[in-house]
This record gives sequence, structure tokens and C-alpha cells, in this order.
Amino acid sequence: MALPKERILDKALDLFANQGYNSTGINQIISEANVAKASFYQHFKSKEDLCVAFLEARHKYWFDQLYNFTNKKTDLKSKIISSFDFLIHMNSTENFRGCSFLNILAEIPSNNTKILKVIQEHKKDLMEYFSSLVSDENISQHIYLLFESSIMESKMFKSNELIERSKMIVGHLV
Repeated sequence: MALPKERILDKALDLFANQGYNSTGINQIISEANVAKASFYQHFKSKEDLCVAFLEARHKYWFDQLYNFTNKKTDLKSKIISSFDFLIHMNSTENFRGCSFLNILAEIPSNNTKILKVIQEHKKDLMEYFSSLVSDENISQHIYLLFESSIMESKMFKSNELIERSKMIVGHLV
């Protein structure tokens, strides 16, 4: 059996993804993670702190998966197109869950800077990922925007069609 903190984070991933952040209560997380209330508060001071920890863990997991998926490619064009293939893989693995960061962003108030900062850092790291591959800033930003819109559109329509189109566009850009 996993440690209490891991069970809490795993349950948060499941519940935040399926019910949303605002519709998921701490008591439900405690109950479904099979931990004591004191154990929850030993690891997290609040639901907001749990959300930050969840997003930080998700960031690490997501980028580790992206790098593992794309590092097999050696040429630039294949590496970038492979990043879009990674989205198809994630859609298959996670049933078109979409972006955990944007899902949470849609639910938090605009003055929640603690969670917003983590979301912004994730997106900045993604922009930097594409900038590290493509030196032309306009093209790297274009690829980033195609990537982001592909995530949202594929979630909305439960389809990888826009990702496939984006791969063709990227193929012409690079």
C-alpha cells in the first residue's frame, strides 16, 4: 500500500480530473484515500496546498513523460512532431482529460496567486521547451499555441483530429 501522502495525491488527481477542483472536498479525498484527517493535515495545510503539490507532481510527471517520448527522436522536425504524438498518447492513456493546469485554472478565482503561479510556471516551461528546439521565437510561439489549442480541442471533441492537423502545420513550419 502506498504512503498516505502518495494516496492523497493519487486521489486528488483522480477526483480533480473527474469532478473538478471546486466540487472535490477535503473530506472526500481523506475518505477515498483511506487516510486519517490528521494525516492529511500533516502533509497539507489546506486544499490549496494540496492543489499546489498536485500541480507540482503533475508538472514533473508530465515533463518526464514528454521528454521520454521525444528524446528518441534525433532530428528537430521529428522531435517537435513527436511532442504532438505525445498528446495523442496522453489522450489515449488519460481518456482526453485535457490539461490539468488549465482545468484547475478555470476553477480558481483570479486572486488565487498561489495556484496561478504554479500554472504559469508550467506553461512558461512548455514555451521554453519549444524555444529550446526552435530558435525563431515567432515559430516556437506558433508551435506552442498549436500545441495548447490541440490539448483543449481534443478534450472538447474527444478527438485527435486537430492534433493530426497541427502536426501537418508544424511539418511545414519547421
